[in-house]
Amino acid sequence: MLMQRSCRQVTLLAAPSRYWSSIPVAPPSLQPRLLLFLSQRFHDIETILSWSSWFKNRGLRQKNFFYGYTQQNYGDNIAAAYYILSLKGGFRFAGQSEWFRSDRRGKFNWDFMNHRDTSIEEVDVSNTLINYTGLENLVKQRGLCTLSVSGCAEVDDWFLSRLHIFQDTLEELDISNCPRISVGGLAALQKLRGLRRLDVSSLPRLQNPGLVAILLEEMLPHCHVTAIGYDHSLIYSHTQTDG
Repeated sequence: MLMQRSCRQVTLLAAPSRYWSSIPVAPPSLQPRLLLFLSQRFHDIETILSWSSWFKNRGLRQKNFFYGYTQQNYGDNIAAAYYILSLKGGFRFAGQSEWFRSDRRGKFNWDFMNHRDTSIEEVDVSNTLINYTGLENLVKQRGLCTLSVSGCAEVDDWFLSRLHIFQDTLEELDISNCPRISVGGLAALQKLRGLRRLDVSSLPRLQNPGLVAILLEEMLPHCHVTAIGYDHSLIYSHTQTDG
């Protein structure tokens, strides 16, 4: 009797299951399935992007690391030289005609170590990852006359604002093709009263390059300002205007 009652209960519990399973269920359409797939993968993609950004910033920090240990043990000039070469840039010591440069693989001549007491006069770090932080490695080069940062994606207005440390020596500055420079950063160059040549060509954030070039001439009356690569490709020269 007990066994029959248990069988009835099992039959009653199983009956709805058989009833619902007998109804055909249409598969979800493509759009809901796609949304479900994307929602399931969203966190994976977000994590990948987060890691990608972290590695990129990590590489940038490593490139612009302050070489304090090198500076302490080998002096300001060697530390600055090593920093430039580590960026795959180049430089020239004061009183020397030879340039030290890294090749495409980052290899370079270690003979620069023989010039511990010689300051750096010219620096070319075009198309490198130099930024505001990395500039700390060059601040002791008070004899710097020429600096080229053309095509540097990390050079911004903050970077330009710090160039005042070279106001007594810097004569040539190339900041062309730097996508993060704006008019606000160019205004900071007014402290560089010794500038003789300034290249502001192809700065995508400049909306009125012609007007900016004229204002730069007024701000730096002894400087030849070059501004090409815009809709109205012109070379503005204060000296030519005077002539």
